[in-house]
Amino acid sequence: MEINSAELQKAAAASNDNAPDLMGADILIKTLQAEQVEYIWGYPGGAALYIYDAIYRQDTIQHILVRHEQAAVHAADGYARATGKVGVALVTSGPGVTNAVTGIATAYMDSIPLVVITGQVPTTAIGLDAFQECDTVGITRPIVKHNFLVKDARDIPKIMKKAFHIARSGRPGPVVVDLPKDVSFKKVPYHGYPEHIEMRSYNPVRKGHGGQIRKALQLLLNAKRPYIYTGGGVLMSEASAELRTLVDMLGYPVTNTLMGLGAYPATDRKFLGMLGMHGTFEANNAMQNCDVLLAVGARFDDRVIGNPKHFAQNERKIIHIDIDPSSISKRVKVDVPIVGDVKDVLTEMIGMIRESGTKPDVTALADWWKAIEAWRARDCLAYDRANTSVIKPQYVIETLWNMTRNDDVYVTSDVGQHQMWAAQYFKFNDPRRWINSGGLGTMGVGIPYAMGIKLAKPQSEVFCVTGEGSVQMCIQELSTCLQYNTPIKVLALNNRYLGMVRQWQEIEYSGRYSHSYMDALPNFVKLAEAYGHVGILIERHEDVEPALREARKLKDRTVFLDFRTDPTENVFPMVQAGKGITEMLLGSEDL
Repeated sequence: MEINSAELQKAAAASNDNAPDLMGADILIKTLQAEQVEYIWGYPGGAALYIYDAIYRQDTIQHILVRHEQAAVHAADGYARATGKVGVALVTSGPGVTNAVTGIATAYMDSIPLVVITGQVPTTAIGLDAFQECDTVGITRPIVKHNFLVKDARDIPKIMKKAFHIARSGRPGPVVVDLPKDVSFKKVPYHGYPEHIEMRSYNPVRKGHGGQIRKALQLLLNAKRPYIYTGGGVLMSEASAELRTLVDMLGYPVTNTLMGLGAYPATDRKFLGMLGMHGTFEANNAMQNCDVLLAVGARFDDRVIGNPKHFAQNERKIIHIDIDPSSISKRVKVDVPIVGDVKDVLTEMIGMIRESGTKPDVTALADWWKAIEAWRARDCLAYDRANTSVIKPQYVIETLWNMTRNDDVYVTSDVGQHQMWAAQYFKFNDPRRWINSGGLGTMGVGIPYAMGIKLAKPQSEVFCVTGEGSVQMCIQELSTCLQYNTPIKVLALNNRYLGMVRQWQEIEYSGRYSHSYMDALPNFVKLAEAYGHVGILIERHEDVEPALREARKLKDRTVFLDFRTDPTENVFPMVQAGKGITEMLLGSEDL
């Protein structure tokens, strides 16, 4: 029996009659529940109050009230980096949005999956300079993977399904959903959350081209001086196990970028350390002198290869695996591009190697390792360990590593010298344990990152390595730590300077220290105590280890450790701007 169009319309109307009428804000919360969201970090305001009222009337999602919208996005970002899940933040219109912009841009640069929900003035007021209005879609367009302005409450389920799908798939990134106040208030029938979504204009490739993979393997297995260079894409695609299998099968040297640390165990002999501007002598020299380079989930950015002309001086064959085709040959021309998900491509590579039975050139590889070991013998991370009259910042990180090397630990950092020392001296053996801002280089992320991680991983120890400059940018979040019981440990390497700025001024600007000295610092111990936490001042080398042990004993308390470190210490190795990656300063003697 055929059903005519009138009967279909009648059936649809009956279906609509059976669907409950819900406010847009309640539908929004139901979509978040359907996505199994655990936490929302946010800050309320007029345009978002219907959403906050809907949050009040449910009990499955916990809202974390931060003290600044920037920290809301950073905390959601830290949660996403540590778990691989999509982080969610909620802010109001106008200044709520503009305060969140730095956090959104930070996540965008590092390819972190976020959904940021922003309140907006009513649709009738958009474009009329209403109170707390800004063009959210326009402002965030350059720093998001996608954004949506919701004009009809009935579209909320479909838009939210798209938002989460876009955020987590392909090359991950932040998605903004701008929700006008009248849309969040309006009642419409709710037909449930879509199980699937189809987007004709968005279909990221996962599986690499088999022919390209075979070409890559032919180059890789015939290489005399092979090198495997990996970035944050390995972590994003959960491909650390596959990377480790590939490296162990081939016996090739491997390096990680700042964003890729932990993808391969730092204590393994095949790992040459981080490469780039503050990378190791052996990692950078291997990068410059290899004959076949396998780049995996990395983008050849300026902090990694230095001057592109210098990098291009040595002829080499480059294989580049990336899920984002726009990242391939963007800065460096590659010979074998492979577009696909890193995990899928590496899995296929491993299978092909096993199937072929082909082995690398053992003699050539032994000679290559001999050259690498000669570079490694330079011990480029040596520092004046004999000088115990001051606290060397490297010693603080080394001590922390030695104490926690077998424990369940996450380390966040802010941005500056302390970030580089943490990356150099803390040996990350597991993925997603090192949480920092690489692309944008955002000061102030350390404490919010740590808060987000501690909520996600309450049984783990979470350390925030920071400086006295960076920490003051979001230090008010110590209040959030107290309210939501996220006992983190803050290690401030306090050298009384904006250390990285001072270092550049010393080296590049003839020691003209223009506005890099912190002349009026707070008493961090008393400040920590004022926020309800424990503060410890450490001024002597011999007190470093006891202070860390004491802080670790206080498992249920946030502890702020103020380490007064050597103000003259610089981060070495260092590649100056405009130089090639092998034109390195290895110490003060090179200045």
